Amino acid sequence: MQYEKGAVKCMNKRKTAILLAAGSGKRMNSAVAKQFMLLDGKPLICHALQTIEASEVIDDCVVVTGGSDVDYVKTEIVEKYAFHKVKAVIAGGSERWESVALAVRAIAGGALEIPNTDGFLFIHDGARPFLTCEILEDTLRDVQKYHACVAAVPSKDTVKLSDGEAFAASTPDRRRVWLIQTPQVFDTGLVTKAYEKLMQEAGQSGKTSITVTDDASVVERYTDCRVKLTMASYTNMKITTPEDLPIAELLLRNGNHA
Repeated sequence: MQYEKGAVKCMNKRKTAILLAAGSGKRMNSAVAKQFMLLDGKPLICHALQTIEASEVIDDCVVVTGGSDVDYVKTEIVEKYAFHKVKAVIAGGSERWESVALAVRAIAGGALEIPNTDGFLFIHDGARPFLTCEILEDTLRDVQKYHACVAAVPSKDTVKLSDGEAFAASTPDRRRVWLIQTPQVFDTGLVTKAYEKLMQEAGQSGKTSITVTDDASVVERYTDCRVKLTMASYTNMKITTPEDLPIAELLLRNGNHA
């Protein structure tokens, strides 16, 4: 990959992926957690892990999964498919933000063989199988320059804001609307401090008071760092509902996954 002038000092910093795989099969109407549903004959999370394994950007990886699935992920995913960059598999929380917070705290607490205290964290949803090495390279470029960035694409559709009762309240300028994806990438110290503040707030006011839905929101809420939108790919889709799986299978057959 090509590094821009001035980014050389960042090349030796640790770059750790956090892969989130602690979801359920509720919206998939499945008894099997969606991250373990088969896509092209392999558990869904294997596809993102393959890219992480092949990438020259990522040094190591922490997988976050359900508490009862930790041993399964270790044996049937990490060992079976030889994902050598996965250095830890930990139990997540009941909400996405809690799973990320636990992973960030584990990294800060020494969960990795080589510490990452002054590098970068790449937080990715395991239900996004079409992660590419190019997206990792592009987000690395931007996090080196801006300290915080997220994979995203401009909206192709007009977006309406609701009044809460399913009536249109306003229409934002489509030219300024982006659809946010993962990975979301940050300086390790920056996102660690932000999540520690979030955990403190959750401890004081209760988990139900926390409404953030992505990592950028946490950084925006607790720091003054602006988050760069990094152009990604429209094929970097998230498997959320049953109709997503056949679309993903079609993308795979058409060679849309690196």
